[in-house]
Parts: sequence; structure tokens; C-alpha cells
Amino acid sequence: MKKIPSNRSEYNYFTKVSTRWNDNDIYGHMNNIIYYALFDTAVNKWLINNKLIDIKNGKNIGLIVQSGCDYFSSFSYPDDIDAGIRVTKIGTSSVRYEVGLFKETEQDASADGFFIHVYVDRKTNIPLPIDYNFNKALDTIFVGL
Repeated sequence: MKKIPSNRSEYNYFTKVSTRWNDNDIYGHMNNIIYYALFDTAVNKWLINNKLIDIKNGKNIGLIVQSGCDYFSSFSYPDDIDAGIRVTKIGTSSVRYEVGLFKETEQDASADGFFIHVYVDRKTNIPLPIDYNFNKALDTIFVGL
């Protein structure tokens, strides 16, 4: 089944991410591993800005248990990217985040990625239930598909 790119209209939150000189591979486009780093950066930026995780001292941390990406067109340095972020599933201790990476003037994504975070206790790695305030913040970017 052929995938089609997501559209900007499918996201209600965006953040800017930038490519770096060393993101280009020998073929002159952004290496595939960089897309995953941008997905992770965009979501964690949203989590930190919403005070949902404390990367140094917080009790809970999110571990990625599954991820994937569909590529439609490439980026290269010095592209600035609009990262659309949405949540499509909220479990007891897990969240499915989806990220569309868009060129500044494009309506269709150049790449669509996802990952599932399971939130665990930092010390024990035992899953922790998502609390009310965390869930309430997730609802602001939740999109039912």
C-alpha cells in the first residue's frame, strides 16, 4: 500500500527545527537517522516547554519502544523545518506521538514519523501511569484518526 504524506492541516502544533551542516550525507541530502533525531527533538522540546518532563531530576522518563518513518522528499542543509506534532493514542503509561516534517512553503510532509513513549520510573524502569496534568496537556495535541 502506497503511503501519502500528511498535510499541515492535520496538526495543531508546530515547532521549528533546523538542519545542520553535518546532517548531509555523501549524496547531498539529509541522512535518514537525522529524521529520527528531529522527531525526538521536536517532541521532547514540546514536553520540556510544557513542563511535563524534567530531563535532569524528574521521576518519570519516556523510553521509545517503537518507531517508524515514511520518507517522501528529502531535506538538506540549510533547510529550516516545520515539525508538526500530534498525539494519536494515549494509554495508561504510553503515548503515540506522530511528527510531520515540512519544508517551510509546503503543505505536504517530506517525512512522517512516529514513536511510542512508555513513561517509566527513572530509577526502576517500571511503567508509571500518566497523571491528570500530563494527560490534559497531551489532549491539546491529540488528534483522533
